[in-house]
Amino acid sequence: MKDQIHSLRDFPVDTLSVEQIRAFRETANHCRGHILTMTTRAGSGHPAGSLSSLEMSLMTYMVANVSPDNLSDPDRDYVVVSHGHTSPATYAILGELGFFDPAEATAHFRACGSPFQGHVERSVPGVDWGSGNLGQGLSAGVGFALALSRRRSPGRVYVLMGDGEQTKGQVAEARRIASRFGLAGLTALVDVNHIQISGRTEDVMPADIRRLWEADDWAVLDCDGHSPEDLYRSLRLAVSDGKPTVILCNTVMGRGVSFMEAVPDYHGKAAGSEQYRSGMEELGLEAGELDAAKEARKRKPISFPPVHVPETNIETGEPRTLETVAGSDNRSAFGKALADTGILNYGVPGRTPILVFDCDLSGSVKTDSFAKNCPEWFLQCGIQEHSVATSAGAASVAGVVSVWADFGVFGLSEVYNQQRLNDINNTALKLILTHVGLDVGEDGMTHQAIDYIGLLRNMFAWKLVVPVDPNQTDRAVRWALSEPCNVCIAMGRSKIPVIAAEDGSPLFASTNRFEYGRAVRVRSGSDAAVIVLGAMAHVAIQAADILRNEGKSVAVYSVSCPLAPDDDALLEAASTGRILTLEDHNVRSGMGSLINSRMMELGLSCRVSNLGVFRYGASGTAADVYASMGLDVPGVTGELRRLLGER
Repeated sequence: MKDQIHSLRDFPVDTLSVEQIRAFRETANHCRGHILTMTTRAGSGHPAGSLSSLEMSLMTYMVANVSPDNLSDPDRDYVVVSHGHTSPATYAILGELGFFDPAEATAHFRACGSPFQGHVERSVPGVDWGSGNLGQGLSAGVGFALALSRRRSPGRVYVLMGDGEQTKGQVAEARRIASRFGLAGLTALVDVNHIQISGRTEDVMPADIRRLWEADDWAVLDCDGHSPEDLYRSLRLAVSDGKPTVILCNTVMGRGVSFMEAVPDYHGKAAGSEQYRSGMEELGLEAGELDAAKEARKRKPISFPPVHVPETNIETGEPRTLETVAGSDNRSAFGKALADTGILNYGVPGRTPILVFDCDLSGSVKTDSFAKNCPEWFLQCGIQEHSVATSAGAASVAGVVSVWADFGVFGLSEVYNQQRLNDINNTALKLILTHVGLDVGEDGMTHQAIDYIGLLRNMFAWKLVVPVDPNQTDRAVRWALSEPCNVCIAMGRSKIPVIAAEDGSPLFASTNRFEYGRAVRVRSGSDAAVIVLGAMAHVAIQAADILRNEGKSVAVYSVSCPLAPDDDALLEAASTGRILTLEDHNVRSGMGSLINSRMMELGLSCRVSNLGVFRYGASGTAADVYASMGLDVPGVTGELRRLLGER
């Protein structure tokens, strides 16, 4: 039977044979039994939607070039399950197709410690994107498709969706991006069963699904979502359409189990024991599978190898160094380092493409030079941040280096959930945030990203760099481009001084490589210490110099990695007996609060004052806004005098 199933990969025949249809229906029936078993055993889940999506999903995995043997191949096909609550169908299908023993899924579905979570996750072989939040799967598919197209890969992308999520704005964003870039290798399939949690889709939020896709210039096909012949024909036709294609699969919610058919309650409710036996009898299957699953549940859940992260091959070149007399802005240093790297790799055989995503801000975020020199790798996506956040993340696990540069409030605050999903999916996005902190000019409080540390500290795998000056920015960018994980580099808007060491030389001239987690002592002192975040270092240095002239010795430590406190620097700073933390971030959730927590963990005791943003900032020049918040040289100097005066 499996031979018949696998023989459909890459559409080898025009129409299905009798034997292939029989094998398909037999496999689908076994999957229906697994769906009932795992949801009944768990006492929860989404059985009815899994049953309506089953044939659509099964045929997709049958024709797609994805197997247990090629999961590490970046040139294979990708399958995204956007309606992730149909995980029972996905696990049943992958089990039947040999990715793992289906009995593992039926036994440990929704069990604590099991990879078979309630919504599909990348921890399961064959699942290319973890999707619990409806409306973001198509964006992930767009990211995969963009990566494949820029690598000249033959791989295709399939996105499985539900009809209820078609009203979300992120889906519309993704449709437009796919059309804009002519992603002919992308096929979406929508399970049109007319039912969502609250009732019939037409009653909850009416939408003409066909016209929505047609309006964004997709090819639209209709098919019987339970017919293997119709599904195969439609999928085969989509391959030759020459444009992104959506297949509207007309189905019946709960198909195959009569008491679930067209009943909204079973969207998210499992069958009871008696109903289970009735359903299995209807399917012609043994109800003993449930007892076997309960017995197997006593065993430890299976675990799978970590998710594969494709290796990259890029040349990052030699860093640029500005002298201390030459002030600049960090975002320009980012733009130059990015362009340098792009030029070194663009068109070079064997090098990994560097895809740079933009949301109508290339001039402000300084990606315009890269766009000019590496046009095929620059992706102008317009003002569509929610989709871009997901697409850029997905692209990063499909064989490219993925960069997205945007204002702080748009690239993180506005799309927090998308970046959280990137964290969950173990992507390797390079997120460049400009205009962070209070340094946004006259745009005012709506544009002041004063929460980015707090947002990223809520996650678990993101690395955050807040560069001190243009020289450190240059080195941090070149380092980040080769890191196999999510990295955020955050910077303000204004020109700032190049930081000098105590001997007057550029602080970062002596090193060519950025060292994550290291705080740098830029001034020595014994009476107090300032631990300062990123580009505010020059303010702390000026304040320390003023106090030195008054006979006070103040050390200054510049911190560029607030999520990774430097214990050695903290020990040194605490030995002075007084610490001032300084940042243009919400003082409740920023670097200062992290320093306080880490000092308590280390058992360090001294006087600590946290200076930062305590309200939304005003609209005005950067200098005026900082002064109004007490974060200018006079304000910092005054706070140090107060701290030094305490006994």
